[in-house]
Amino acid sequence: MSFFNTKELLSELKQLVISHINYAESLKNNTSEELQYKKTAKSWSVLECLEHLNLYAEFYNNEIRKRIEKSKHQKSIVFKSGYLGNKFALEMLPKERMKTMNTFKSKNPIYSKLDKKVVLERFIIFQKELLELLELAENKNLTKIKTAITLPLLKFRLGDTFRFVINHNQRHIVQAKNICK
Repeated sequence: MSFFNTKELLSELKQLVISHINYAESLKNNTSEELQYKKTAKSWSVLECLEHLNLYAEFYNNEIRKRIEKSKHQKSIVFKSGYLGNKFALEMLPKERMKTMNTFKSKNPIYSKLDKKVVLERFIIFQKELLELLELAENKNLTKIKTAITLPLLKFRLGDTFRFVINHNQRHIVQAKNICK
């Protein structure tokens, strides 16, 4: 079991989200062609990576907001990670040789007709919303609040949900940066 100082954890997560927003802002200087480039027919483009994150953000931002607003639990200075939530959050971290993971069909944007402006704007809006949720979470108990995840029947502690979502975002930002190389 892992323990985190709540304030430090939220601060680190906010910094990552800010870096994701800055990255998306920087992509506005790229052409649509550059952002739709694929290394192979079966791989994702930069826009597909971000759209994949948008599809998850629609679910997670709403779920997190709902749980935060409903919660009556007192704020806690320590977040105690759950076994499964911690495992999933750590598995999402980008690594040197990342193995590809299968995604739900509903969250797979491959072969979608994507508009650069729309995808980037949605991504930035969702990330700013996530920042706002991290702010709201400062006065909540990240251990006691439970959120649904996209796998049916499983629930994570709010702190693990934040870690999982933001690590997942980081993983695909790294993927997008590698496509641009």
